[in-house]
Amino acid sequence: MLTHGRAVWLMVAVTLMWATAGVVTRHLEHARSFEITFWRSFFTLAALLVILPAWQGRAVFARIRSGGTALWISGVCWCVMFTAFMVALTLTGVANVLVTMALGPLFTALAARILIGHRLPVRTWAAIVVAGLGIGWMYGTQLGEGLLAGTLVALCVPLAGACNWTVVQHAHAKGHEVDLVPSVLIGAALSSLITLPLAWPFQANAHDVGLLAFLGVFQLAIPCVLSVLCARVLKAPEVALLALLEIIFGIALAWLGAGEAPAPSVLTGGALVIGALVFNEWLGLRGRRTAGVPLPTSR
Repeated sequence: MLTHGRAVWLMVAVTLMWATAGVVTRHLEHARSFEITFWRSFFTLAALLVILPAWQGRAVFARIRSGGTALWISGVCWCVMFTAFMVALTLTGVANVLVTMALGPLFTALAARILIGHRLPVRTWAAIVVAGLGIGWMYGTQLGEGLLAGTLVALCVPLAGACNWTVVQHAHAKGHEVDLVPSVLIGAALSSLITLPLAWPFQANAHDVGLLAFLGVFQLAIPCVLSVLCARVLKAPEVALLALLEIIFGIALAWLGAGEAPAPSVLTGGALVIGALVFNEWLGLRGRRTAGVPLPTSR
């Protein structure tokens, strides 16, 4: 049984595993761009092909075949996120990518408002405005630094994440549940297939392949499964708040482990984005507690 306290600490561990992507990528010797994406997605796929049958039984493959359109759209969204994230890391700084990815919850809220009709509280609109100012500051200062292309590629990650969430919620409203872990497997498979021809001819040496295998297994496959377990116990605002630790951990690891200090403009813009997100999610969690909604203590 996963208690609430254990789920919190497990989610912290998950964010730390997610945060290793930037620093590990900076220690690659020969692999570049789409080859990096291919190997990470390939090893993620290989790991999930072992983990999923062990966790959910061989019936998981039957559920994939009969999962319907929503499952495959979710898989395409995961494919976009996997591919854009790694390509962005090769084009711009780790901090730029992570701060841009942090816009996911706000893009999701906007998608829910536009496509599903969910009403947004004033606090969320305020968070969107403040976060927009932070990102605008980052983008404006990067125009003359050659880093804007990487940040724009990174923007595909939260956009695909918002699309993914909207598809899952729409399917739920129709009475069809989408299992997100098999959709991660589909995303890894699609990402591997799409990037394989773009990665050829391979340039990675054994050192690079070892690091990318680590990313596929321990930075993506395992934490994705663990985050699904945590989401069954923690409230959505709690998960969103804890997930922000990835930004702090990721920037710190790239700084300490690869000497990549974030630019002042990224620190300023990132502080606005993270501050807006923390304030919005904290108020949401506080509102639920004030309303008497209990936090779960076990599965």
